[in-house]
Amino acid sequence: MLHLKSLACRAFRVGRSVRGLILLAVLGPAAVATAQTTPCTRDLDVDGHVSGSDLAEILLGYGTCPPAGARCPSDLDGDGQVTGADIAEVLLGWGPCSAPQWATVLEWAPDPAVIYDSNLRADISQTHLPWRVRDTGTGIEMVLIPPGTYIRGCTRSNSYSCNSNESPTHQVTLTQPFYLSRTEVTQAQWVAKMGSNPSSFKNASSAVPASQVPNRPVETVSWNDIQPFCTATGMRLPTEAEWEYAYRAGTTTAFHGMPDYLNGTNQDGQLGTIAWFHINSGVQTRPVGGKAANGLGLYDMSGNVWEWCQDWYGTYASGAQTNPTGPGSGSYRVLRGGRWFDDSSYCRASTRVTYSPGDRDGGVGFRVARTP
Repeated sequence: MLHLKSLACRAFRVGRSVRGLILLAVLGPAAVATAQTTPCTRDLDVDGHVSGSDLAEILLGYGTCPPAGARCPSDLDGDGQVTGADIAEVLLGWGPCSAPQWATVLEWAPDPAVIYDSNLRADISQTHLPWRVRDTGTGIEMVLIPPGTYIRGCTRSNSYSCNSNESPTHQVTLTQPFYLSRTEVTQAQWVAKMGSNPSSFKNASSAVPASQVPNRPVETVSWNDIQPFCTATGMRLPTEAEWEYAYRAGTTTAFHGMPDYLNGTNQDGQLGTIAWFHINSGVQTRPVGGKAANGLGLYDMSGNVWEWCQDWYGTYASGAQTNPTGPGSGSYRVLRGGRWFDDSSYCRASTRVTYSPGDRDGGVGFRVARTP
């Protein structure tokens, strides 16, 4: 073990110079041939590079995972032990990690000031994908939403009970990570791809100067209108299950986490911290990102404009579901989140409303998702 710790220190100091030495002298060709993972799986410290610090993590954890047979971060091949095969994985992936081809990486590791739940940070890091990226084709900033399980459905606030279509509550598991835009799609982002601006609120006001109008969310767009935008950008709408999971960000309350209420709250009087709604909006949409984000770094999940989801509308099943996508057909699509002239009831995590896919409304916009 002393020999391994010495190698770890040397790897951290000199990086690439030890790679060939360890591959030939310590591992041998058989161990090298077993490498199975993708490059960023080996980036244990999530800094965007596979380097000496990752090799040090492997060497310092050498041996059987605790408890015996359990998976641990340094056990890259999943055999319950940290061995030469795991060292080989790191060495074969040496260098910068591969980001999604459509993305410019802004931050690899989740920022604790934004992702304040340590469990969520760990879940994001375990995907070995960059946390915060910018879509190079549109300039839309996106954050990674990790896989996870939550209880979907009725969460009442102190002032409002649930609607019948929010029940029964049921467990939902999402098995794959996805990227979601940090804000609703703006008028500027829409116009850049679609050429014209359908929005009702496309002029300056006493509350929104002309310079900020392009940062208002695009609205008065139907579900059908959005499909050419998605085709042109390679993006998609989130499923309803993805949307609620992302809204909650680990909370179980009516309204997601915010300063002073990191675990969320049921207090309607706190909604103004995270949302533009009928009390504070001034009867208009506001530039995106003006209120506090949730625990995944997403803005305006409550209020400003309703957000289209991909799903056809359907009643909830009572049993647990994995990666639900809604009915295969229907008459109405689902919207979530509430809008600038709604009361707090419509801004709750579990509120669902429906529109025909061809309907346009001055309070309806969207945010986009991408599968890595």
